[in-house]
Amino acid sequence: MKEEYAVSSGDSHPNPAFCRISSLSFLIATVLISMLIENRGHGEGIEFFVSPQGNDAHAGTMVQPFRTLEAARDTVRRSDHSRKVVVWLRAGVYERENPFELTDEDSGTQGNPVVYRAWPGEEVRMVGGVEIKDWKFVKDEAILARLVPEASGNVLQVDLKDADISDYGQVKNGGIELFFDDQPMTLSRWPNNGLVTIMDLVEPNTVNIWGIMGSQTGKFIYEGDRPNRWFDENDIWVHGYWFWEWADERQKVESIDTENRIVTIVPPYHNYGYRIGQWFYWFNILAELDTPGEWFLDRESDLLYFWPPKPIESNRAIVSASNGLLVLDGVSHVFIEGVIIETCRGTAITMKDCEHVKIAGCVLRNLGSKAIYVDGGHNSGVVSCHIYQTGDGGIELRGGDRPSLTPGGHYADNNHIHHCSRWNRTYTPGIAVDGVGNSVTHNLINDAPYIAVQFCGNDHTIAFNEIHNVCLGSNNVGAIYAGRDWTMRGTTIEYNYLHDITGFQGNGCRGVHLDDMFSGTLIYGNIFYRVANAAFIGGGRDCIVENNIFVECQPSLHIDARGMDWASGAVEGIMMDHLNAMPYTSELWRQRYPDLVTILEDEPAAPKGNIVSRNISWKGRWDDVANLARPYITFSNNWVDQDPLFEKSPPESFDLQDESPVFQLGFQQIQFEEIGLYEDEYRNLLPEQ
Repeated sequence: MKEEYAVSSGDSHPNPAFCRISSLSFLIATVLISMLIENRGHGEGIEFFVSPQGNDAHAGTMVQPFRTLEAARDTVRRSDHSRKVVVWLRAGVYERENPFELTDEDSGTQGNPVVYRAWPGEEVRMVGGVEIKDWKFVKDEAILARLVPEASGNVLQVDLKDADISDYGQVKNGGIELFFDDQPMTLSRWPNNGLVTIMDLVEPNTVNIWGIMGSQTGKFIYEGDRPNRWFDENDIWVHGYWFWEWADERQKVESIDTENRIVTIVPPYHNYGYRIGQWFYWFNILAELDTPGEWFLDRESDLLYFWPPKPIESNRAIVSASNGLLVLDGVSHVFIEGVIIETCRGTAITMKDCEHVKIAGCVLRNLGSKAIYVDGGHNSGVVSCHIYQTGDGGIELRGGDRPSLTPGGHYADNNHIHHCSRWNRTYTPGIAVDGVGNSVTHNLINDAPYIAVQFCGNDHTIAFNEIHNVCLGSNNVGAIYAGRDWTMRGTTIEYNYLHDITGFQGNGCRGVHLDDMFSGTLIYGNIFYRVANAAFIGGGRDCIVENNIFVECQPSLHIDARGMDWASGAVEGIMMDHLNAMPYTSELWRQRYPDLVTILEDEPAAPKGNIVSRNISWKGRWDDVANLARPYITFSNNWVDQDPLFEKSPPESFDLQDESPVFQLGFQQIQFEEIGLYEDEYRNLLPEQ
């Protein structure tokens, strides 16, 4: 101590060994302090950093970040899981040839999750595609002769072999796609917009579905002479709604007889058949690359042709390559936050048997299939995400066990989903929910060709969602849909705002569509504005339509008795199969659904037990209730075709004046301002509509 004191007091002859030790201690302390500062981030437990400009040999600090997500993941596995772990993703593009995979060993714990989060204010993009460069103008005279004259000097080409891409996928299922300026480009088609119709059938009257005739063979007569230009094409496809407006399919063309205007499809044919007047379009045709934004891939020559909508150098052109971007299997307590996840051929995020996993504040776009698929596990979900331009639907949640009525607890909350299902147009809802006890709340779903929310199972909550301009490509389908089961009971559809939903070409669809004897559902406190067939019960039982507002709906209410009429065969078939698949006479089910226990002794085909009470129907048509169904329905205290005294004319306001006479009937004011998206830590600005 004396020697130390002497040194510190300015001794002119300090001990050399002591100086070396002091210098080393000072250096170590400086490094430790530097590392502590570097890894502090936002002071949220243990923190690591990743950057496309990093290096996996680094320590994963703010100054020396990792380069890959895998390096961060593997380091997190070795971390102290008694503390929260945050992996900060810095700005840039994270290119993925294969999905980023997390398993149970990558889990966090309750109260101390593992979080993969974009650094605030920076754009982090996880991309499952390959940027295409080295474009050249088409010079081949034979190719130019097949194109419209305007294409010369505008259409570019690139050899995909030079980009090391050889797997193109299948035309039928989407496969490779081209994106430019963060938008999906259009695979060359005719017509460029709209559809053409089947004019006649080569082998008519070989299909009879409920008295509607068609052909089981894919040979039909088309209109016009446009195919005369396609004599050099060898991979033509058609995409159509071949028999029903709610069932589409892409099919390869075998041959075109231009003299007789007959197109022949490659088997297998569409399972429902083909019908005169149904609509379709032609696609995957080089000769129809005739407008900016279209592209075509010659799979034999590996040449990709593209007419860019703006100069090619102004933005990136990317083709999808990876089949997915993020796979979580058996993971718990992991959050993914604030990342743009885009450009893959399949589903972007797949979660299998996960618990307490949350995808929050992310953008998911330009995808070949769904945005997020949750299968099994419990209490996982999607919050405040922006989902658009998907090939199929948006979010699918499957969780809970039906025989034991064990809830899954999965959730989709505060998400904006729009312009989805651009590739497969039917059976691809914005949100699909299955199982028991899952929730779909506060979402905005708009501008989609098919269903907004489709549900199966029991005891779900579908609430506070805004849905508009959906079912744009189909008619006999609903914005909120379920069908064909007596046992899938207990779902509550409440406080949703459905508006401007009228079907394909305005030819009619449904609002809430309980199809083919679907039963035991509560429709409460919803607002329907300009919706065709707003509340639709297709022969089901024990449904309650209560305290809803219907304005300019055509009609507000539909209830039929199809199980006693044209759909009686389904009662003995699929309905009985579904009933017998569940332990509906067990004590658990007796307590939860007492009306179901004696269904077979109580006119099972009849629409019994439906209650329609305290609804407002104004400036539209009240009901389209079948005469056969009406005696089974309980109507009470509905306010029909009389002014209910709104504070302002709808849709400006759906609030009722204090002196509205409907309150005397027991009507409860609906809190319209609580419906739809809300601001939170992930969304600080609501979209303009």
